[in-house]
Amino acid sequence: MTATIRAATPADVSAMHALMYELAEFEKLTHLFVATTDALADALFGARPAAEALVAEDAGRVVGYALFFHNYSTFLGRRGLYLEDLYVQPSQRGTGLGTAMLRALAAIALERQCARFEWTVLDWNQPAISFYEKMGATVLPDWRVVRVTGEALEQLAAPAEQPAG
Repeated sequence: MTATIRAATPADVSAMHALMYELAEFEKLTHLFVATTDALADALFGARPAAEALVAEDAGRVVGYALFFHNYSTFLGRRGLYLEDLYVQPSQRGTGLGTAMLRALAAIALERQCARFEWTVLDWNQPAISFYEKMGATVLPDWRVVRVTGEALEQLAAPAEQPAG
């Protein structure tokens, strides 16, 4: 592996955004991709950062990224590290870069005394599932992601009507 892994900087935002679009293409979800470079810059480097990122750089070019943030386990009483995205360009796969990025994130989780390190994977992405299991991860069969977005989110946030009377 010739690439290096480092913390993302504001100068990496455009390259990361382009890789995020590549990930959306791979997952066949470009119709959901509305993120902008400004929104990404604000999320990573704004007044109240929502996430952090590592980038993989090869010959001065960003070829992969991992975007992560903290969550919290009430049962464990400690925070965890949640990996939102791990993406390595196809030309760099098989070089050990994905493994190195997961190892770097695991080290961050331990350094920050996180009780767990977790992420989701699409059920059809068997190469990723096999890769994660090879790294020691467990794909939890009993848990499902629950999500509310768009109009449904707006409706859920609306004040409930008061009963008459």
